[in-house]
Amino acid sequence: MPNKARVFWPAALCLLLADCASKRIVAERLTPSVPHDVLGSALRFTLAYNRGTAFGLAPGPTARAAVVLLTCGALAVLFGIYRRAAASDRLLALALGLTVGGALGNLTDRVRSANGVVDFIDAGAGPVRFWIFNVADVGVTTGALLLAFAFWKRGAATLPEA
Repeated sequence: MPNKARVFWPAALCLLLADCASKRIVAERLTPSVPHDVLGSALRFTLAYNRGTAFGLAPGPTARAAVVLLTCGALAVLFGIYRRAAASDRLLALALGLTVGGALGNLTDRVRSANGVVDFIDAGAGPVRFWIFNVADVGVTTGALLLAFAFWKRGAATLPEA
């Protein structure tokens, strides 16, 4: 098994499983819109359902189908990058694994439930709050930042050679 597979698949699967498990626990135990302090008001768990895209944008009757199609397209691109990556490119494999795992976690919610994606991590200070997000969002964001770093480190923001 190439080095990249030893990084990519565990990262993607661990993130997907952690995301699905955390969403299930939160959805079973919390009431929507009721904050529960974890670290005072700096970190709370507040169950929310996001029917739109990032930051709750693009709600509407066609948003769900559009986001599912866009996510599938993005996953196809990410798997293409993974396929063309050098077997020894562990940083790129990690970045792609986190991004793919997170994308699959949110895609699973969108396909399974008309309620939308389960979000619950609520960070901020007092009345100044960040938007509510989930484990998949952390994976996608971290993976995207690592992906940008991997391309920057390579010297040009280009895809791996075909």
